[in-house]
Amino acid sequence: MAYLHQNLASGRWQTLSLAEQMGNIGSEVGRAANWQKKDKKLFEGAVSRALELLDLTISDGRWRKRLKELTRVRELLGDAFFGGREYGTTWEDLDKYFLNFALLSRKNF
Repeated sequence: MAYLHQNLASGRWQTLSLAEQMGNIGSEVGRAANWQKKDKKLFEGAVSRALELLDLTISDGRWRKRLKELTRVRELLGDAFFGGREYGTTWEDLDKYFLNFALLSRKNF
């Protein structure tokens, strides 16, 4: 599989804490929220990167006990991409969710 984040996919992602992983995913979610109504190509690129990073987190064996939450977040990302048709998910809601992880990650530095 060709990854957008080659360096992270090759093993570096597994060296990050869950807060760091989710905070990085949140950065892409924030970009998606920013570009949603401005530039379709940049919006879709940010969504693709967020999904890829989330898939790397889901495949990280350390978070097996969090798998239900992680796969639910992936489902909500998809819902937001398709306009919140199923659950009413917005990019702003997701951005708020991921912001907490970014703050936690920063606190640990």
